[in-house]
Amino acid sequence: MGKATLEFDLNDSDDRMAHMRAVKSTDMACAIFQICYNAKKALEYDIEGKESRGEEVTPYDAVHMTMEKIHEIFEEYGINIDELLQ
Repeated sequence: MGKATLEFDLNDSDDRMAHMRAVKSTDMACAIFQICYNAKKALEYDIEGKESRGEEVTPYDAVHMTMEKIHEIFEEYGINIDELLQ
């Protein structure tokens, strides 16, 4: 297979954003993998733990916990959505 070279003008805001997307692509792929394959198990464990302690988990709570888990994963992989999208 051949080689590819990417070139970015870091003085240009669009190129700077494209550069950040390229640099963070592996981190984004890892975060997506975690969300798709591991977050569900972790959330089920957290919900079961709350319920076993007698705490009610409403649908709103479940949505809130899901969003928190996604944000935790993004933070773990250094993903800042504001840096990658305008």
